[in-house]
Amino acid sequence: MIRPEFQERLWKLIVSVAVERGMRVPAIGGIENHAHILLSVPAVLPLAKALQSIKGVSSKWINEKSPGRGRFAWQEGYGAFSVGPSQIENTIRYIRNQREHHRKQTFEQEYILFLKKNSMEYDERFVFG
Repeated sequence: MIRPEFQERLWKLIVSVAVERGMRVPAIGGIENHAHILLSVPAVLPLAKALQSIKGVSSKWINEKSPGRGRFAWQEGYGAFSVGPSQIENTIRYIRNQREHHRKQTFEQEYILFLKKNSMEYDERFVFG
């Protein structure tokens, strides 16, 4: 779980890791059980490599800042979706309003509905981790 008192510092760390690797982060946010990143990845950087570096550096940072709470690790999988230019502002608004949004619907409920709506196969181990 991403403790609330760490979230803002964690988001800043993730942005700095991304920028160091040539990415842009127009928006980042989340709640205790997940994070959303609107991420612009250079064409020469594979998405899996980009996320591996973000997840690796950030999980190490969390474990160093919060000793004794048990090991933190991001789940093995991730969801990545393309966003067209016309949807950037809506996506930024969505990311910034995660806490309010998930008072009405859990992340898992929303994610499964999104996957089904778009006829995407999924592995429940990575949704309910």
